[in-house]
Amino acid sequence: MSEAPLILWFRRDLRLGDHPMLAAARATGRPLIPVFILDPETEAMGAAAKFRLGLAVDQFAATLAALGSRLILRRGPALAVLEALVAETGAVGVLWSRMYDAPARSRDQAVKAALKARGLGATSHPGALIFEPWEVETGQGGPYRVFTPFWKAVRGRPVPAAQPAPGALPGPGLWPRSERLEDWQMAAAMRRGAAVVAAHQRVGEARALARLEEFAAGPLAAYAADRDFPGLSGATSGLSENLAWGEIGPRAIWHRGWRAMAEGNAGAETFLKELVWREFAWHLYYHFPQMDRASWKADWQAFPWRADNPDAEVWRRGLTGEPLVDAGLREMYVTGRMHNRARMIVASYLTKHLLTDWRVGLRWFAECLTDWDPAANAMGWQWVAGCGPDAAPYFRIFNPAGQAGKFDADQTYCRRWLAELGRSPGAEALSYHAAVPKSWALEPGRPYPMPLIDLTEGRARALAALAQGKA
Repeated sequence: MSEAPLILWFRRDLRLGDHPMLAAARATGRPLIPVFILDPETEAMGAAAKFRLGLAVDQFAATLAALGSRLILRRGPALAVLEALVAETGAVGVLWSRMYDAPARSRDQAVKAALKARGLGATSHPGALIFEPWEVETGQGGPYRVFTPFWKAVRGRPVPAAQPAPGALPGPGLWPRSERLEDWQMAAAMRRGAAVVAAHQRVGEARALARLEEFAAGPLAAYAADRDFPGLSGATSGLSENLAWGEIGPRAIWHRGWRAMAEGNAGAETFLKELVWREFAWHLYYHFPQMDRASWKADWQAFPWRADNPDAEVWRRGLTGEPLVDAGLREMYVTGRMHNRARMIVASYLTKHLLTDWRVGLRWFAECLTDWDPAANAMGWQWVAGCGPDAAPYFRIFNPAGQAGKFDADQTYCRRWLAELGRSPGAEALSYHAAVPKSWALEPGRPYPMPLIDLTEGRARALAALAQGKA
C-alpha cells in the first residue's frame, strides 16, 4: 500500500514553495500525481482571467517536468474526473489547497464527502491566505467588518515560515493520460488581444519570486509615497498577477515584508497593510458570500442604480473624454491590470458620475483583469460605490480632473495609454487599438472625445441621487 499514489489537485496554487498541501503530500512518502482540472467553475471565468490561468498552467507543467514529474490535465466536473483518476491509478487519496468563495466551497465539500464515502483520503490545506477566515474573530466572536481593527488583530500573529520548494517529486510507476492544454483554447475569448496582453505578463513562480526581490531591493523604500502615482513605473510590486494564480505564496511575501521592516525600510509596513487588505477582502467574502452580487449595506439594497446602458459602453471602451478614466480602462485592456489609484477613479466615475450599477463595472473587470481576484474585485467596487464594507462615505466622489492634477500632473500616465493625446504616440498607447475588437472601429488618429458628462453637473446629480437614496 505504501506504493499507492496520492492525487494532488492543483487549482489557483500553481507553485512549489510556500505550499502546505504539497508539503503534507511529500511527508507521506507516497508517489504523487499532480492534476489540474478544467471544470465548469473554471470554464466560467472571464476572458482575461481564463487566458492568464492557461499561461500559469503551462508554466507550472514545465516546472514539474523539470523535476521529473508531470501535470495531468483533465476536463470535466471535478468529482467525476477525480473518481476516474482514482480508478485508473489506484490512488488512495486526494489533497488540495482550500478556496474560499461559495461556489468553490460547495464543490469542494461535495468532493470531500463523496471521496470519503468511498473510503478514500480527502484533505484540504491552507494555501491562498495567511490567516484562515474563521480563525480571525472580534472580541465578541464573529467576523471583522472594518479594516483597521482587522489589521491590528493580525499584525502580531505568528505566521509559519514559507516552506522551500522541493528539489524532486516522487511519481507513480505508470502515469495516467493527460489532455493537451492547447486543445482547451484558454485564450479563445481574447481573440486578437491575446498576443498584446501576453507581452505584459510575468508568468510562473520563478518570475514572481524575482519580482518580489526586485521590488524589496528598490521601490519598496518609497512605496508609501509613490504608490498613488500611476505614471511611476515600478512603484508597486505587480505581484497581484502572481498572487491571483498562486504563483507565489502569501507567507513568502509576508515574511519578506517583515524582514524589510526590521531592516528599517520605510515603505514596508504600508506594503504589508496592502497585503492584509487582500486578506480582509477574503475574510469578508467568506463570511458574506453574496458580496459580489448584493450591496453589503442593507440600506443600499433598493438604491436605483442605472442598469447597463450606452454610457457604460462608452466607459468600457475608454472613450469618456476624461483622460485619467480612459487611460485606466485602456491600461487594463492592454496589460490585464490597472493601477490601484486608477481603479478607484474609474469605478467612482461609473458609479457616481454615471450612476451605473457597480455590478456592471465588476463584471467588466472580471472579464478584463489577468490579476482577477473575486474578493478584492467585489470589495473594491462596493467600497467606491459607497455600499460596501469599510466604504468611503457615499458623498465621496472622485473628480477625475482633480485626481489627474494631483497624481498625473505631467500626463505621463495618460499619454502612455491615450494615443489621441500626442502626435507620436508610443507603442503601449497604440497597442490598445490593436487589441480591441475591430467592430469598435477605433483608430489612433481620431480626435479625442469630448467629455461624456460635465464633471460639476455629474457630481451634483450624483449627490442628489445618493442623498435621496439614503433618505
